[in-house]
Amino acid sequence: MHVRQYRVALLSACLPIAVAISSCSQPPASQTETPAPAAAPAAAPAQDPVERGRVLVTVGGCHDCHTPKKVGPGGPEPDMSRALSGHPEDTKITEGFPQPKGSPYTIHTIDHLTAWSGAWGVSFAANLTPDPDTGMGMPERMFLSAMKSGAHLGTSRPILPPMPWQMYAQLSEDDLKAIYAYLKSIPPIKNQVPNPIPPPAAK
Repeated sequence: MHVRQYRVALLSACLPIAVAISSCSQPPASQTETPAPAAAPAAAPAQDPVERGRVLVTVGGCHDCHTPKKVGPGGPEPDMSRALSGHPEDTKITEGFPQPKGSPYTIHTIDHLTAWSGAWGVSFAANLTPDPDTGMGMPERMFLSAMKSGAHLGTSRPILPPMPWQMYAQLSEDDLKAIYAYLKSIPPIKNQVPNPIPPPAAK
């Protein structure tokens, strides 16, 4: 009888200890719960094509040749009142710079950087503004073709130096479309750019 009572008392004393040990060995509740999936990051808003085109035109150096220059505090600078209007029609050029035989100086330009003379003759920076009579009136498909093929208006004579169409041909179609959209958004400027002058041998 005493032995049985002893065993019951011993079990009663050990049960709370076993429960306590079991509780300590369990991981915290927070470690057993499956964490909620992280929210997907919000997609960046798509850049407006016109703004994208403005950036590409600016960093691509289009103003270097297609915008006439004026003298500012630091010397010649783009005249943004005539931005991208091309070679000024009131600056008359009738012939190319003579090509001295044996001279390394065979390419020349004027102060506006809008007319260039070389072995190809004389090329004039085009009016890229959306003026309906003197500016860039070509549809988008023609503009894309010109930039990809190096053909004036996409189908005719080669685009002449120094226009770096080969560089622009590497852009994606979306980037070229953005450039076109920006050029169509700027103020139109009426300015009739002359046709290229062929080299003397080709006259």
